[in-house]
Amino acid sequence: KNKKAEGFGMPWEEIYGYSQAIKKGNTVWISGQLGHNEKGELPEGMDAQMKQTYVNIKELLSRFGMSMENVVEEVIYTMDMTTAFDARKNFKADFYADPKMVASTMVGVTGLALPGQLVEIKIVATE
Repeated sequence: KNKKAEGFGMPWEEIYGYSQAIKKGNTVWISGQLGHNEKGELPEGMDAQMKQTYVNIKELLSRFGMSMENVVEEVIYTMDMTTAFDARKNFKADFYADPKMVASTMVGVTGLALPGQLVEIKIVATE
């Protein structure tokens, strides 16, 4: 057992039935994060959504006493590979001190959870 869960209190957490992040042992698994604000609203455009997604990831990590330095893997799901690749490439130093120390996979998908959602990022972090 000894798992700790964290969430944002978004309605879909209860509707779908999941936690935004789970820690067990020295590992944190972060569910696919969206670029929503505290009201659950998505900004326009890939750059804005991706930046906010990483803000949300940083917030969840901080609740476990972790930072982006603890991230070992990310999986980026996107509706548009070209704009997502450019956003991740252009802002990588904003997200990670050393982007080459993260295993990263990007997957093009035909749909995501919310209307207007362009990107979703899943994270694994360790102490």
